[in-house]
Amino acid sequence: MSVTISAADVNKLRQITGAGMMDCRKALAESDGDFEKAIDYLRLKGQKVAANRSDRDAKEGVAIAKANPDGNYGIIVQLSAETDFVSKNQEFVDFANDIAEAALHNMPNDIDALKALSLGGATINDKLLEMVAKIGEKIDIVRYEQVNADAVVPYIHGNYRIGVLVGLNKPESEKVIAAGRDVAMQIAAMNPLGVDADSVAPEVIEREKAIAIEQIVAEGKPADMAEKIAAGKLNKFFKDNTLLAQPFVKDNAISVADYLKGVEAGLTVTTFRRAAIG
Repeated sequence: MSVTISAADVNKLRQITGAGMMDCRKALAESDGDFEKAIDYLRLKGQKVAANRSDRDAKEGVAIAKANPDGNYGIIVQLSAETDFVSKNQEFVDFANDIAEAALHNMPNDIDALKALSLGGATINDKLLEMVAKIGEKIDIVRYEQVNADAVVPYIHGNYRIGVLVGLNKPESEKVIAAGRDVAMQIAAMNPLGVDADSVAPEVIEREKAIAIEQIVAEGKPADMAEKIAAGKLNKFFKDNTLLAQPFVKDNAISVADYLKGVEAGLTVTTFRRAAIG
C-alpha cells in the first residue's frame, strides 16, 4: 500500500534524527510512514542519528562568556557534550563560540529564541542536530544567561570549564575592567550564592536558619537564646557565601566590597552570572 509522505513528516524525522532531508524522505517511504521503523532504517543504512539520545548524560562541554564592544551587555552560553574528548575538540569549541557570538549580537530572550537564530545558512537548532548526527553524542545548549549593567566584564576559567559575567555600577574603564576581572576570578573560585544577603533566596535563608536553630537546641542551649545565636550563624553564612561579604581571594584581610571601594569610591557589583561544567 502506498503511503503519502508529507513535508511535515520529513521535517519531523529530520528534527528527531539530524539526518538529511532526502534520506529522511526515503526512510519514511521504505517504512510506510512509521517513524520508529524509519529511524531503524536510517541506522541500518549506517546513518549516525540523533534519536533516543535524551537519556544520555551530557556532563561535559564548554562555557563561553562574552561582552559587547560597549562593555555594557554580556552573555554566557553553555554547550554540553557527553565526553571531554568532544568538548576539547576545536570544532566543538568554535561552534560554541559561533553560537555565543550570535547570542551577543541578536540578544535573544531565551534558549528557544537562541536556537531559532540563523547561523551559516541554517538555524542554530539545525546546526545542533547536524553536530549530533556527525559526532554521535548528545549535544545541546543547556544554559544561556544575559547581563546588562554600566560595565559588564566576562571571564572564562580553566579551558572553558567556567564562564562568569560580572555587572558593575560604574562605566567601563581600565581600572573598572581590571577590578571586574578580579571579582570574576573570585566568583569562579568561590561560587557565591548571591551578591549580598538580600540577593539570597528566602527559602535558602530559612533553611539555614532552621538548621542553625536545630543545632543550637541539640547542643543544650536555652530555646530563648536560639534565635539570637542563629542570627550570628546566619551572618557567618552570608560572609562565606555572598560575594561582597567574602574575604577577597587576593587579600583575605579585606572583603570584596572593601576591595571594590578601594578601586573607586562607590564601585560595587550589581549582578553576576556563573556557569560551570560538571
